[in-house]
Amino acid sequence: MKPFSRFSTTASAAAGSPRRRLAAFTIIEVASAAAIMAMVISTSIVVLQRGFASLDTARCLSYASQILQSEFEKVRLTTWGDGTIAGTGHSGVSSYSTVATQITIDSSYYSASDVGSRMTLTRTATDVHTGMIKITFTVTWKAYDGHRLTRNYITYYGKDGIYDFIAL
Repeated sequence: MKPFSRFSTTASAAAGSPRRRLAAFTIIEVASAAAIMAMVISTSIVVLQRGFASLDTARCLSYASQILQSEFEKVRLTTWGDGTIAGTGHSGVSSYSTVATQITIDSSYYSASDVGSRMTLTRTATDVHTGMIKITFTVTWKAYDGHRLTRNYITYYGKDGIYDFIAL
């Protein structure tokens, strides 16, 4: 007797012998395998999308922190000015407006694909008391998945310098 072959052309193999039926997959097995593969692939696509969103958020947080730190360095080099409280001076920190003012982001941040171009920077100054101003910088951007994110930095600037203490 010859060993059984899937590709046998003998009459018994073609007639649907028990050996022939055992050698093939049923349509239900094939459909089950296809359904499982579809679920695995669709799940992996969702995981990839969430991964890209997380990478984008981390990258934007890093750039926002760099932009805010750069603005703080500019404030550190700025004098108090000729005013006594926020918004009363014509120069220096005392000339900063008490309403949110949009500031132009340094063009060096625009080279990072689209990160710098989708961010906005605002500055707000509020009085703590005469001779002390609270300065808030805020960077806002639209994330990869469409929702808005914000990063704030706050400092207090005294008439005698950025590291002056608050004496109430």
